[in-house]
Amino acid sequence: MLTQIPEQIMHRVRWVLTIAWLAIIASLIYDPWTTRFTVADHPWSPFRIDPSTCVLVQGNCLTEQPYPLGTTIFWGAIVPAAIFILLIFGHELWRRICPLSFLSQIPRALGWQRQHKRENKKTGKVRYELAKVKADSWLGRNYASVQFTWLFVGLTGRILFFNADRLALTIWLLGTIGCAITVGYLYGGKTWCNYFCPMAPVQQVYSEPGGLLSSKAHMGEQKITQSMCRTLPTQEEEKEQSACVACQNPCIDIDSERAYWDSLPKPETTWLRYGYVGLVVGYFVYYYLYAGSWDYYFSGYWARQTDQLASLLEPGFYLGGQAINIPKLVAVPLTLGLFTLLGYGLGRGAERWIKYYSRRAYPSLSPEQIRHRIFTVITFGVFNFFFIFSGRPLIQLLPVKIQYVYELGLVSLSTLWLYKTWRRSSSLYSREGLASRFRKQLFKLQLNIAQFLDGRSIDDLHTNEVYVLAKVLPGFTKEKRHQAYKGVVQEVLEEGYANYSSSLGVLQQMRQELGITDDEHQDVLEELGVEDPDLLNPDRQRNLENQIRLNGYRKSLERLMILQKLQPDVTPTNSPELQALQRQYAITPQEEEWIMTGLDSGASDVRRCEFLLAQLADLISGFRALHQPILQEHQAALTLLQESIHHKEELIVRSILEILSKLEADAAALPLAKNLGSLYPVVLEELLESGAWLVGVASPLENRLHPLVLEQLTTPGEQSCALDLSTADILAYLELLVDDRNPVIQAVAVYLVAQIHPQIGQEISLGLQYERHPLVQETGKLILDQPQAPLSEFPALEKIIYIYNSDFFHRLHSQTLMALAARAEVRTYTSGALITEVGDTCRELLLLIAGEAEIQRPLASGEIHREALRPGQTLDELEVLAHSESQSTIAALSADTRILAIPVEAFDDLLDVDRDFARRVLELESRQLQKFIRSI
Repeated sequence: MLTQIPEQIMHRVRWVLTIAWLAIIASLIYDPWTTRFTVADHPWSPFRIDPSTCVLVQGNCLTEQPYPLGTTIFWGAIVPAAIFILLIFGHELWRRICPLSFLSQIPRALGWQRQHKRENKKTGKVRYELAKVKADSWLGRNYASVQFTWLFVGLTGRILFFNADRLALTIWLLGTIGCAITVGYLYGGKTWCNYFCPMAPVQQVYSEPGGLLSSKAHMGEQKITQSMCRTLPTQEEEKEQSACVACQNPCIDIDSERAYWDSLPKPETTWLRYGYVGLVVGYFVYYYLYAGSWDYYFSGYWARQTDQLASLLEPGFYLGGQAINIPKLVAVPLTLGLFTLLGYGLGRGAERWIKYYSRRAYPSLSPEQIRHRIFTVITFGVFNFFFIFSGRPLIQLLPVKIQYVYELGLVSLSTLWLYKTWRRSSSLYSREGLASRFRKQLFKLQLNIAQFLDGRSIDDLHTNEVYVLAKVLPGFTKEKRHQAYKGVVQEVLEEGYANYSSSLGVLQQMRQELGITDDEHQDVLEELGVEDPDLLNPDRQRNLENQIRLNGYRKSLERLMILQKLQPDVTPTNSPELQALQRQYAITPQEEEWIMTGLDSGASDVRRCEFLLAQLADLISGFRALHQPILQEHQAALTLLQESIHHKEELIVRSILEILSKLEADAAALPLAKNLGSLYPVVLEELLESGAWLVGVASPLENRLHPLVLEQLTTPGEQSCALDLSTADILAYLELLVDDRNPVIQAVAVYLVAQIHPQIGQEISLGLQYERHPLVQETGKLILDQPQAPLSEFPALEKIIYIYNSDFFHRLHSQTLMALAARAEVRTYTSGALITEVGDTCRELLLLIAGEAEIQRPLASGEIHREALRPGQTLDELEVLAHSESQSTIAALSADTRILAIPVEAFDDLLDVDRDFARRVLELESRQLQKFIRSI
């Protein structure tokens, strides 16, 4: 809601609030005016003192004197207002108006910020970038403790030093401002707010996962969300731009709910939530423990006590009419510390008991959801407890009716917040975010959806309605569904919302809604990995904050280049403004090169095409390596690798053709097309003839590619097909495949390495025993025991390879292969042994993997029709599909005939979940049936 208020307006608001705050601080030093409102004979002021009132503190009646209003207003109105804003409007309002945050940005506004010098050792070029807190530094790991400690010290200091002492309060506030400005100089971004500010723990408690009226950053199309750092628009640029430098991940300013779910299971969050409750309770209770009654607190005398510092060594407790001779200087931190520990201990104990009870009564609730609801309840409780006391000395001065309205309003608003927050969950947050991304993909497809929405826009649809809409859209074909899902997967990978390993689980709910199988998901990952291998690189940490930083730099760079067109003598590379931008956003040379290239869409396409051609050349070299004579005796295993590489080659060629169709007759397109034509003529010709390279486009080929480009693609060039590679070259390529993301590819590759060079195979296997897929671990372990063992000594791998090579399961996806292999069984038969007999119930799909066998089918004439089987051929597949009795006998004809038996239940499960496999089975059996009819 409030995130849409222009930054220009909020900038003015911050100026007003900051000036007002500084005026209050100044009034603490010099204030000759407000005392007149507190004199006893003032005609109308609600702050006037009543000489007849006695405030008892430790049995003594304190005398009232006229006092300045600075401390009373600050503690009684300003501090409670901040807590109210956090719960109702969320952090997105507070962070945009906070005067201390505003003051911490003074060094940034003046361009006076600490920078790190970076020198490129190869080129000698020197760069400077803003200093940021590193995530693995001491502060990066312990900032939550630093902030809570500062909060504890601040509350302790309030009671001891600066609740009423105006000079002490001035020193504290000015010192805090000085610290904020210093941090703003030392580090970029909102480092003060995220790593130091004592108000940050309070923000977490009251504003996460979101305020009552706060916006949802993970939904909608806005590029600048919540309290994200942003720049003021200039005369040349009407829209404000992101100024995020990715100083923290995840960042509460970008998406508070994302930060909340990320931090929920962390131990420091537990300490913060429960410890804060104890600290707040202890803070207010201490006034009673000190004075012996509540009169001292509710009278507000503590905010105007002239001798606050003089009481530091006086008794700090007064209980049962007796002063306890513990100095107040010791009693305050002791009380607050004990209450903090008590709050943490009771909170942890209550959480354990609630989780134990919930596991029995509500087994569907996850531990995360239970903790979230506990935190929701204690936030509701501590908010209302806080307002029982905070601001009460001022509220009591108002008419009784206004006091009732005040109390009713607080309870009502906090109850609405409780109702809203109670229903939130990380799974709901995830579904909403994915649905929002899916909406964007539907927009890109430009489908006709107006007739299904009854006047609503797609943004008005509920999360579930978006998926229902996708299912009923006539134009939402399988290809468009694949394209939309691919766009979502690419986005979540770019934002770091998921990685290669976790994407399957993160997107599970979405796949169920859209009817996308796990194998189709793997297809999408493979396509994205081919188009942008860095996208799936586990060593590159991607996150939303970093993406926003780069996008912010790109937008600022575009604006700068527009301005510099008016100055022909200034180029982007030598511009001081450009160097300032690079420092501000901490842009590395690699990031600069990538962004500069991306500014020109044509240059970006050419660069991507060149990258894909280089990949294609590497794959072709690898494909040749796998066709060397030394490997041919392992043809079954080799086929799996060869077809995997061939599939990647097809994906790359399709991607290149799509780029060439965009470039049309561009001068850069012709050499690229010629290069592709000479690299990969065979498959290229097949794709061009079938027209299957451009998904979802049915136009003729001549309309997709420019004639000049097409001519370069189809013109024969010089081809080099050298097949005489050394054993070292073959091993080098197989070792690369050991690091493939596919565990089946990894296992087959290390198996072939061991067959060629046992010693190297064992060396590689030593490194496969940790952080690898169980299939790879098992293969490596067996190689360590017996490096050149035949394939039959690798039970899991053998079953996978032979299932893949069969007619029935050819090109099956890796996950499905491994699942089938886990449920399959290898059986060995001697010559003449019967594998099945006429009348047997077909409970298994049989696959001949070694030896010889024949089908003996009785004919009506009484003769026996005999048909030889070959390895890789399935047996009795029609009967298995029909769940009927076998109509023939299958006998082994050689010793050691080996059969792979797949239970019919596993086969049925696969048919249920994999539509592509079911369609392939139908096509295969249709051809078998046609062949049988023709033979009759």
